[in-house]
Amino acid sequence: MKQKENILFPEGFLWGAATSAHQVEGGTFNNWSEWEKQNADHLAKNSGRKWQDWQKEKFPEMFDSRNYLSGRACDHYNRYEEDFDLAKSGGHNAHRFSVEWSRIEPEEGKFDEAEIEHYRKVVKALRIINMEPFVTLWHWTNPLWLEKKGGCESKDFPFYFSRYARFVVENMKDMVNFWITLNEPTSVIAAAYVAGVWPPQKRNLLSAWKIFKNFSEAHIRGYEAVHEISPGAQAGFANMLYSFEVCRENSQLDHLMKKIGIYITNKKFLKMTAGRNDFLTVQYYFHNRFKFPRKIRLNDKPISDLNWEIYPPGIYFILNWLKKYDLPIYITENGLADADDSRRERFIKDHLFWTHKAICEGADVRGYFHWSLLDNFEWDKGFWPRFGLVEVDWETLKRSPRKSFYAYKKIIENNGW
Repeated sequence: MKQKENILFPEGFLWGAATSAHQVEGGTFNNWSEWEKQNADHLAKNSGRKWQDWQKEKFPEMFDSRNYLSGRACDHYNRYEEDFDLAKSGGHNAHRFSVEWSRIEPEEGKFDEAEIEHYRKVVKALRIINMEPFVTLWHWTNPLWLEKKGGCESKDFPFYFSRYARFVVENMKDMVNFWITLNEPTSVIAAAYVAGVWPPQKRNLLSAWKIFKNFSEAHIRGYEAVHEISPGAQAGFANMLYSFEVCRENSQLDHLMKKIGIYITNKKFLKMTAGRNDFLTVQYYFHNRFKFPRKIRLNDKPISDLNWEIYPPGIYFILNWLKKYDLPIYITENGLADADDSRRERFIKDHLFWTHKAICEGADVRGYFHWSLLDNFEWDKGFWPRFGLVEVDWETLKRSPRKSFYAYKKIIENNGW
């Protein structure tokens, strides 16, 4: 791709990376940690059918059931200051992380003062080194007491979430300006209740519709809690957005598939929460081409270690589409699995090139958070996909910044290139 020189981002642009509690902290006790224990053997055994030969050869650890147990993860719970110092050394001026609900409210209605104090220390550590915290309240995990009541499908999920959110915001309101209520609600709906591959593995379209309503109500209540308790703060949700295109411009069926995909995946939750977002977010990983009756892939496109297509122009189309909402935009996740770090530098620069193009055309993009700061535990895939700017040795937990870490640092220092 030919890129013009002297690309500069707006003054005050936020640069950082993102993490989530369950994926990096270690020692969690929630619906996912229990699901892992029940399914690790099955996930390891099923790897032979799920992944391609080149992936199985490159990542033989996928056949080890221990790969699918989050366990101590990166031990970020105890090493967050070390990790933040690394991020700061990479030029980051912002960081996105999540609070683990099961730590804060391990029993229904009983809040753990020691744990909320821990997260206050996490935020203080960021503030001391002048990094802006973006705090996510729910990144896919539920306390076990809530899971026993039906989890996300419970009619009382919005109440339970807002009660928890109020407690966290009340205790951190003096230090946090940006709150993210829910992380990728549509990803959970699709994987857990449509495909049935994530806990609770319930393939039921009625449940999926019910959870759309629960999540939207939970977000609205969380948004209102933020504004009631901390009027100067801003709140939004983290939105997984896809880039879509048709294979045949003259095919009405291709266009219909695209329209349905855009509505369910990109539009619906925004519509259900209209007027209750101070900013919009983009979490971009996927590009889909529709050729009725299925999606297709072009074999000449670059891919990640997860065999996901790398398609940087997609972020431009998404950002241009979001302009109509007339709200600030933050890219809260964008990254790839790349164990040998051969594609990450180009990936970052290409996506930022298209982001800058959208900014020049009127998209109010104010920050970019790469996924992820650290190699981490990738849910039902385990530890083998490597998303980190910083490599983690799973035996010693030693952190080693990758070449792409320094390439990103250079972009940040120049506020572009």
